[in-house]
Amino acid sequence: MLLRNIMIIMVFLFLSGCDEVRLPSPFHAAEVRAKFTQADFRLTDHNGKPRKLADFRGKIVVIFFGYVHCPDVCPTTMADLAQVMTKLGRDANKVQVLFVTVDPERDTREILAQYVPAFHPSFLGLYGDAAATAKVARAFDVVYEKQPTKSGYNVDHTAGSYIVDGDGRVLLLAPFGQRADWMAEDIKLLLALQGK
Repeated sequence: MLLRNIMIIMVFLFLSGCDEVRLPSPFHAAEVRAKFTQADFRLTDHNGKPRKLADFRGKIVVIFFGYVHCPDVCPTTMADLAQVMTKLGRDANKVQVLFVTVDPERDTREILAQYVPAFHPSFLGLYGDAAATAKVARAFDVVYEKQPTKSGYNVDHTAGSYIVDGDGRVLLLAPFGQRADWMAEDIKLLLALQGK
């Protein structure tokens, strides 16, 4: 019995040595590069300018989907992203944060222009009609749905921040509540890789 168990352990060790060695990811956020190779958008920013992902080439882009009337997740995430910009110091000018509304019915250009830059002056709010919103949500695998309340409705939505490299590739997905210093570290690493 003992000899049998030793043989099983030896076979297991031998076979495990044949596997490809995998290094741990250097990023805190999840790597999603294979899933979003075609992700893009055609929306309008809160200044009235039409935008697509290619407009931000050369910058690291952080995209968050939310809505202005959100009671918790959205303002928390936006405040966290403002902290990220502070932690980046001079590198913050190499980063563009985009807030994409999933509530185009209420989040007008004027409302986004007040809400989004209140967190950081460089942040841009993006909006489109219902069809454009649905299209960009599908491209980024974002789910959103109205939930009636006594005073109107809330919008349940996927929470997470997409991090796009300077070439326009969606590389990372940071979950809701990820520490600001971790996201700043991920962005600094992408900036360092971009410089090579």
